[in-house]
Amino acid sequence: SAITKSGLAMGRFFQRFYNDDEPVYSCCSCGAHMAQYKDLLSTNFRGRTGNALLFNQVINVTAGPLEDSVMTTGLHTIRTLHCIVCQERVGWKYEVAFEEDQKYKEGRFILEEELISSSEVSG
Repeated sequence: SAITKSGLAMGRFFQRFYNDDEPVYSCCSCGAHMAQYKDLLSTNFRGRTGNALLFNQVINVTAGPLEDSVMTTGLHTIRTLHCIVCQERVGWKYEVAFEEDQKYKEGRFILEEELISSSEVSG
């Protein structure tokens, strides 16, 4: 396999970037792109640090082990999300929602507003 100057095998992680033609949500700590505005489903969520956003898909994150979490909307199985570049916690992924009216969250992602920043498109 190819070796970089630092001695690590290439491809350990691949940081992806979105185009600048649409608002992008990024990691507050390092600026890695996380999500696009078009994938934002709801701003009506709460995280550990305050307001949180529900997304259909995100990039540049790694997911931790499964854990059960009792939230205001009932029991969920989640995975904590971390930035692949700086390892900061940025939110979580819903794996299982046990309440029937919460099933829409399954496979979707929460990013906490306090832990991300958004870029506005300058027109």
